[in-house]
Formats: sequence, structure tokens, C-alpha cells
Amino acid sequence: MAENTGFVSCFLKGVVDKSSYRSLLADLYFVYTAMEEEIGKWSEDRHPVVSSVAFPELTRRESLEKDLLFYFGVNWLQELEPTCAAKAYVTRIKKVSKECPELLIGHHYTRYLGDLSGGQILKKIAQKAMNLGDHDGLRFYEFECIEDEKEFKNRYAQTLNSLPIDQSMADKIVDEANNAFKFNMDIFKELEGNLIATIGKLLFNFLTSRRRRGSTESTTS
Repeated sequence: MAENTGFVSCFLKGVVDKSSYRSLLADLYFVYTAMEEEIGKWSEDRHPVVSSVAFPELTRRESLEKDLLFYFGVNWLQELEPTCAAKAYVTRIKKVSKECPELLIGHHYTRYLGDLSGGQILKKIAQKAMNLGDHDGLRFYEFECIEDEKEFKNRYAQTLNSLPIDQSMADKIVDEANNAFKFNMDIFKELEGNLIATIGKLLFNFLTSRRRRGSTESTTS
């Protein structure tokens, strides 16, 4: 369902608007900042469940900061404004952290493992579509501290399978992971409007240019 949203569907087809893409990174910055702050709190307290998935190799905030510096410039933080969907996502992360921190596992798995699994494919698409270099504006997809992606994902799966939880909590975590997908889809849907507007503008400019060129050719002949 997430892949069928207009924004993601266009992205996978190589239609990537830099303005919409940097807005996505801005939203993710707020999401990952909230997630890593909450995970960090429970890790420091040695929470038996949450601290288990606090793999430092996965953290994305620093990578996002580098990308946002590239897209927005030195005052990037002052330029950022989360969308309504991103604000709702952050609110949910903080809420579950306060009321039932085990549910953070659902959000953690959905985002980080998704980024790790599809990161290199999405990086290549974004790089080609926006004519970027090897790293600038693409560091979000780079997991420099993970040498073997398959081995790491196996280790992550083993960690999940050994969490000290009962079946009832496991079911709740799965439900929360589905909620996380919904929050991500809401972000995509908001960005979809920006992408459609941009494509419309490009199409309008193209048709206007064609019309002017045709008018000039007619006058010349």
C-alpha cells in the first residue's frame, strides 16, 4: 500500500522532485530525532526490551543533518517545518514511549529495517533523477557502519525473536508497526500534493514554450 501512494510510485519510476524530496528528508529528520531521543532514554535506563534494538549502526539523525545542510544550506534548521503528518508521527512516537515503550520496537523495525533493505535502490534512483554525486544529498541511505547487510538483518531478527515479551505484547508491537506504516503513508500523501503541483508547473512551462516556439516559427515562415 505504501509503495502504491503517488509519491512513492513516482519515486520508484525515477520521477523525483528535489523540493519534495528535501521536504521528505525534513519530515524524516523530525521523526528520527524523536525516535532516537526516545530510544536513547530507555537505553540509558537499560530497558530490557527497548535497549535491545538500540543498534548505533542504524542511527540516521547525523546522516539527515548532512543531507539537509546540502539541500537547505547552513541555516537548514531554521528552514525546516514539519508537515502535519510528520507532527502526528512524532506525537505518536512520544506517546507510546511514555505509555508503553515496548511499542517503540514496531516503529524502529518499520523505519530502520526498511531504510536498510531498500536504501541502496532508492539512493541510485534519487542520484540519477536529481543528477547528484556519490554522497552529497544521499547520506541518509548510507549505513557506513554496517559491512554485511544480510548478516546484520539476521542479527536484528534474532534480537526480535529473543525479546523478553509474551505473545500479547508481540501482537501489540505488530499492530504498532502497522500504525507506523500508516504514519509514513500519510507523509507520502502530503508530499504527493507538492509533487503533482511541481509536475503540473513543469508541464505548463513545457506547453507554453512549445506554443511560443510554434508562434515564432509561424511568423518566420
